[in-house]
Amino acid sequence: MTSSPRTTARTSSEARAVARTQTLLKGENGIGTVRRTTLPGGLRVVTESLPSVRSATFGIWVQVGSRDETPALNGATHYLEHLLFKGTRQRSALDISSAIDAVGGEMNAFTAKEYTCYYARVLDNDLPLAIDVVCDMLTGSLIEAADVDAERGVILEEIAMTEDDPGDCVHDLFAQTMFGDSPLGRPVLGTVETVNDLDRDRIARFYRKHYDPTRLIVAAAGNIDHAAVVRRVRKAFDRAGALSRTDAVPVAPREGSRAIRAAGRVELLNRKTEQAHVVLGMPGLARTDERRWALGVLNTALGGGMSSRLFQEVREKRGLAYSVYSYTSGFADCGLFGVYAGCRPNQVHDVLRICRDELDRAAADGIADEEIDRAIGQLSGSTVLGLEDTGALMNRIGKSELCWGAQLSVDEMLERIAAVTPDDVRAVARDVLGQRPSLSVIGPLKDKQADRLEAAVS
Repeated sequence: MTSSPRTTARTSSEARAVARTQTLLKGENGIGTVRRTTLPGGLRVVTESLPSVRSATFGIWVQVGSRDETPALNGATHYLEHLLFKGTRQRSALDISSAIDAVGGEMNAFTAKEYTCYYARVLDNDLPLAIDVVCDMLTGSLIEAADVDAERGVILEEIAMTEDDPGDCVHDLFAQTMFGDSPLGRPVLGTVETVNDLDRDRIARFYRKHYDPTRLIVAAAGNIDHAAVVRRVRKAFDRAGALSRTDAVPVAPREGSRAIRAAGRVELLNRKTEQAHVVLGMPGLARTDERRWALGVLNTALGGGMSSRLFQEVREKRGLAYSVYSYTSGFADCGLFGVYAGCRPNQVHDVLRICRDELDRAAADGIADEEIDRAIGQLSGSTVLGLEDTGALMNRIGKSELCWGAQLSVDEMLERIAAVTPDDVRAVARDVLGQRPSLSVIGPLKDKQADRLEAAVS
C-alpha cells in the first residue's frame, strides 16, 4: 500500500533539500538587512537590501584562485575567467555582452590568488536579466577549443601589458620573492610558457572540478528582494541541473596549508625604465588573525595617506618619490606587509634607507598616540566611504561569506577599529615590522647598486 505524497513524512535526504534562510544582520526598516539562503546542492545566496537606491549588483564568488593550481596549470583560473564570457548553450559571447549593454549595465570579473568573482551592475528593474546572464555563464559555459585558442592571444597580451608596467609587475616579483615557487608565489595570470601549454581539455577539467555549487557564493546588493533573488537563482541553477545533489553541503572557508614565508630574500630585475620600483616588506598576518585590525591602523599610520610617516618623510620633506605607500595582504594562513616606492634610479638607495629606518623605528618605538588616533579616524572614514555603492556592498558580503563564513555590520567593523589601542598597535608593529625584510626592485640597476641593495636588508 502506498501513502499519499501529502501525508508521507520526508526522508532525511528530502529534508536536507529544503532551502534554509537566515537573517545574518538586521537593518532598520529593511535597510542593510543581510540574509543567507542555503539551497539544495550546497549553493549559498547572500543579499543586502538598500531600498533607497535604484541599482543592484549581482555577483557569484568561486572558492578557487591561482593558489589552487599546479605549476603546469599556472594561469588556468584566470584563463577560465575569460572563457566563461565566450558563450553558453543559450547565449553566444555577443549575446552575453549585448544583453547587459542594452540596459546600460556593466559586467566584469576578477581572479585573485584564493577566489574568483563574476558580477553585473544594473538598474534594479534589470536585476532578473543580470541574474539569468551571470548564472548561465557559470553553469552553462561551453569552453570550446576554438575559443580557448582565440583567447590565448588576449591573455598573452594581458601578460605583456603587465610586464610593460613595472609599478604593477614589481608586486608579482615581491610575491615570488616572499613565497618562492609555491602557488602563492606564482603570478595570477600565469606565464607565457604555461598559458601556451594550456589546452581545452585541461581547462575544462579544472572547470568541472572547482565550479561546483558547494564552492559558490551568490551575492546581491541594492534595491532587491531576497526571496525573489533566491527564486531566480534557484530556477537558473535548476535549469542547468546544478542542484541535483540534495545531500551536498557548502565548502567551509579556506584554511590553507601554511605557505612558505621567507626573510631576507632579494630579487632584482634589471630593466631600462625611467624609475626604479621598490617593494620592501615582510610576512604579515592571515586574514583571520584578530590582530588584523591593529595592523590596519598601523598600515594607515605608516603609509596610508598624505599625513602618513612614509609619505611625509619620502615625498613631502625630501621630494624623492611621487608614489610611496604601504599595504597589507591577508590570505587564509599567512599574509604580507609591504612598502612600495617609485623613484629615480640614482635615489633608490636613499628611498630604501628612509623606508627601512621608518619600519625599524616603528618596530622599536611604536607609533605615537596622536598618529594612532588620526589613523583610526582615517581608516573608519575610508571604510564607510568605500561602501557607498552597491558594487562595494556586494563585494563585502560575498567575500565575507567566502572567506570568514560570517558577516560584520558596518557598525561592528567601526567598533573593531575604534577598539584598537596604542598597545595593540605597538605590539603588532614589533611582531610584524621586527622581522627581517625582503626586497624586490625593478629598474636600470648597475652591479654596484645591486650589491648595496642586497646589503640593505641584511
